[in-house]
Amino acid sequence: MRLEEKVAIITGSGNGIGKAIATRFAHEGAKVVIADFDEDALTKTVEELKEVHENVIGFNVNVVNEEDVNKMIDRTIEKFGRVDILVNNAGVLDNMQAAPNVEDKVWNRVMDINVGGVMRTMRKVIPAFVKQGGGTIVNMASITALTGGRGGLTYTAAKHAVAGMTKNVASHYGKQGIRANAIAPSQVKTGLTHSMDHLDKEGMELAIRGTNLMGEPLSVEDISNITVFLASDESSAINGVVLATDNGWSAY
Repeated sequence: MRLEEKVAIITGSGNGIGKAIATRFAHEGAKVVIADFDEDALTKTVEELKEVHENVIGFNVNVVNEEDVNKMIDRTIEKFGRVDILVNNAGVLDNMQAAPNVEDKVWNRVMDINVGGVMRTMRKVIPAFVKQGGGTIVNMASITALTGGRGGLTYTAAKHAVAGMTKNVASHYGKQGIRANAIAPSQVKTGLTHSMDHLDKEGMELAIRGTNLMGEPLSVEDISNITVFLASDESSAINGVVLATDNGWSAY
């Protein structure tokens, strides 16, 4: 029960990594807020987790929409009295588009969700954290936040931005009891990574040149284990870190 009585919001938690994190948090005693754009997945996950912990609620949220984000955090505080943990997991891929092939519509969508969504949730939650004397943020980055050639241009740029925002918040608000860290996974076995359409052949070929150096793909449980650690008081000395979670891929 490492998160007993903690209140945690996890974006993009209807499926995949986010669902695994929410499930683990519930088992660790947290009061969990499921936030997702996919209403059907959201409803199903809330129903499943209520069997684990009675204090599970859900919000249909588009992190591009400031009103959705603000309502989610305001209503969480109204319901539970506070927010202790924010996990920014919502995100989309860029079809591995190489630099010459980037489409404006892909750039704008990825940036608005993967970067803007993280900014909006942090912008809203930080004043609440300051008021209550602290809080913890875990952002989902990617190995592309630490390397240059592992993904498409847009996704790489977006995850570098997430890493930068994480360090900025940790640096500026650490003395006020706020921690911000990020997880940088390599390939994770999820439905998202297996459902990419219209892949850019050039970008994919360039990005997978080093796959013979990669470890095995990660499981969603691998990521949820690390998220619990970073969200818990056990990691109280860790702030502003972007943690490579890649079976040593970035060590090559």
